[in-house]
Amino acid sequence: PALRRLSHHLLAHYQKGTRPVRDWRTTTNVAIDLMVYAILSVDEKNQVLTTYIWYRQHWTDEFLQWDPARFDNLTQISLPVESIWVPDILINEFVDVGKSPHVPYVYVSHHGEVQNLKPIQVMTACSLDIYNFPFDVQNCSLTFTSWLHHIRDINLSLWRQPELVKFDRSVFMNQGEWELLYVLSHFQEFSVKSSDSYAEMKFYVVIRRRPLFYTVSLLLPSIFLMVMDIVGFYLPPHSGERVSFKITLLLGYSVFLIIVSDTLPATAVGTPLIGIYFVVCMALLVISLTETILIVRLVHKQDLQPHVPEWVKHLLLERATILLCVRDRKKFSQSRTQSLDISRQVENNDSTAKLTPYSCEDPRECGAVGGTRSTLAFAGRMEGSAALQEVLRETAAIRQLLEKREEFRDVAREWLQVGYVLDVLLFRVYLAAVLAYSITLGTLWSVWRDA
Repeated sequence: PALRRLSHHLLAHYQKGTRPVRDWRTTTNVAIDLMVYAILSVDEKNQVLTTYIWYRQHWTDEFLQWDPARFDNLTQISLPVESIWVPDILINEFVDVGKSPHVPYVYVSHHGEVQNLKPIQVMTACSLDIYNFPFDVQNCSLTFTSWLHHIRDINLSLWRQPELVKFDRSVFMNQGEWELLYVLSHFQEFSVKSSDSYAEMKFYVVIRRRPLFYTVSLLLPSIFLMVMDIVGFYLPPHSGERVSFKITLLLGYSVFLIIVSDTLPATAVGTPLIGIYFVVCMALLVISLTETILIVRLVHKQDLQPHVPEWVKHLLLERATILLCVRDRKKFSQSRTQSLDISRQVENNDSTAKLTPYSCEDPRECGAVGGTRSTLAFAGRMEGSAALQEVLRETAAIRQLLEKREEFRDVAREWLQVGYVLDVLLFRVYLAAVLAYSITLGTLWSVWRDA
């Protein structure tokens, strides 16, 4: 058969240990091509990228040429790869052999052009930058070069045009965590310690992570907890529910961080921005709890506390209320004025109560009535004076107690208003800080996403 005769004709006196050129000055040109089939894994901790590629290379073997007319017009034949010379082209970034399938044959045309097509599982070292996780874009290089031969012996070139290689996604499996953006190619020469130059072909595989899973499982729960922390400010500060509510949120956020700690990529080089985001959110929750404790302590001022200082009244009860547009300031002032009027009325009533029923304002009336009542008044005055004095003392004590209690209530009202105004002020400052932080982080992530 023609195939057997041609195979015997080509391999009978073939020397596979020698570069297949008749003149040793002739350079063997190897054209290579690459197509990315799948992104298998990205190990951020060990800085290793595992890809599955379809690799193609072809070169001209001057000792594998024949006349098709002598062999039944046969122009192409497959030969065992172990029987012919194959260039020693390797990938510089190799860290493991992987599980690449073995293809035992190559195609040879009657002009001597050898085509070696094989799939390779590539495990290469790559400098992975996880700062923008989960919106990160990775750029990993695959450098093909001859490990032994200089550029005078083996030169490399690109099989297809660079534009065709760049946007070729015809065989890429686009269902995993990573999506292929493009593949850049670049040829260069390099030398080691002023020795002979080597030819190398670099392919830059640019991939981007799909962030939907991490957005749903990491960002949204954190955002929901922060929104609930902001909503917690609408609980009245004089009740103890706000403190317990914010402590529960802080504990829940701590448990959430423990759960998602295994999902975040870990490297010894740096920390992803999302880790900083979680730390800042935890710090904001702690600041919110501290503010709540301060306000609750302020509005629960006990008795025997001094009045609110004048400079505090001027800053918070006058300036801050106007700045914050607090509407309850006039109501509080009216209630305070009414309480003062009531206390004054109580004092006036107590002063009129001091007048005894035996006193009179007109001396002539006292003279006219005195003649008829002198005997009875003199007899009852001695017995009722002691009881009357006791009643007056008790009345004065009750009035003093009421005045003291009203003074305590006024002090409590002042501190309560100071607490409410300070709570509104700190809440708006906290809300502005959270909004500024969210806008900044969202802008950075959107810029990196669209880059």
